Amino acid sequence: MLRCNNGGMTTLDRPLNRSLAPTAFAGAIAMAVAMGFGRFSYTPILPGMMAGLGLTPADAGIVASANFIGYLLGAVAAGYGWAAGRERALALSALVATAVLLLAMGLTSSLLWFSVIRFLAGLASAFTMIFTSAIVLSRGLAAANPHVQSVHFGGVGMGIAVSSLMVFLLPAGGFGDFASWQVAWFGGAVIACLGTLIVGALLPEGPAGHRTGGKEKPLVWTRPLVVVTLSYGLFGFGYVITATFLVAMARQGATDHSIEFFAWLITGLSAAVSVHAWHRAVPRLGIVGVYLAGLLVEAVGLVLAVALPSPYAPLIGGLMLGATFIMVTAYGLQIGRALAPQSPRKALAFMTAAFGVGQIVGPLVAGLLAERSGSFTPPTLLAAGVLLFCAALTGVEMRRIVAAIK
Repeated sequence: MLRCNNGGMTTLDRPLNRSLAPTAFAGAIAMAVAMGFGRFSYTPILPGMMAGLGLTPADAGIVASANFIGYLLGAVAAGYGWAAGRERALALSALVATAVLLLAMGLTSSLLWFSVIRFLAGLASAFTMIFTSAIVLSRGLAAANPHVQSVHFGGVGMGIAVSSLMVFLLPAGGFGDFASWQVAWFGGAVIACLGTLIVGALLPEGPAGHRTGGKEKPLVWTRPLVVVTLSYGLFGFGYVITATFLVAMARQGATDHSIEFFAWLITGLSAAVSVHAWHRAVPRLGIVGVYLAGLLVEAVGLVLAVALPSPYAPLIGGLMLGATFIMVTAYGLQIGRALAPQSPRKALAFMTAAFGVGQIVGPLVAGLLAERSGSFTPPTLLAAGVLLFCAALTGVEMRRIVAAIK
């Protein structure tokens, strides 16, 4: 039975059906490869790189920001009509590139080459996210089945959890002539190859209702869309600081490396179910209300990540980070699409670009603050403050946003 929630979105109270399951699963695997490994495996591997290569927090921030610059450019490029009719081929090509670039990270020790490789990986992850989402989410929307979105974005958390387990299980001393951090990148490349084969077998040809060669109308920048895009960009700054340095923070205060593993594993597992779990609150709060609640919960999580004693700080911080950042990302994009029904791909691309700007600045600022202060507490509290500002901005404009998507 169809039901309309108070956020103006239509939902379906039935499980994922057999015809949609392969598409949703393909989306989940693609997101696990491109995001869970292509982007976020840098977090659990980073402490080993810092210890083995002598990288400073500022160096680590530069490499992370290079990835996000690539993500930004990929998001902007994906918003134009040149990709119409080629979404599947581009998504699969980007997944192949992700596997190759994961392998390349283990074959160099140069900060410059790390930055170049991570830049290209960011480009590939943006292409995969936007083009795969265009295919998968359009089918979920056409069938009025919200479970497609939950499974699709849950793949990011699944990839994070698997990458954490992979890094934890690798031998501490490395393998042969390769250090453990190098072997971790190689392992990620192998998993990415396997995931790409699965996606190639399951992903449909193109978006539902797609017309080959069709172009969207120009994007109309209404006040609600501007506000949501701004808050989404600032959210990118706020979340990415902890998402980049959580494992390094856990290593600073831990007596053994298992805390690092559990912190990132908890982040991934909570992220995998976050969209589905928060969906239950949509009928009561509305999609904009849930988006706002996610910003507040994540801000509190960041404060706890530095306020609680070890080992609880990284574990609770990881739990609350995972429980919110994928959901806020997913629902933010859903709100953006609803605010621009004639130009959904352009809205998705520009919001992703704004998100990318926040992610570029976040690691640079955090790395410099951490290096100068000798602690990750100042940048984490700054991130919490930015998220609280995002929540305030969204709350002030909430009525207009809700009215615009009804």
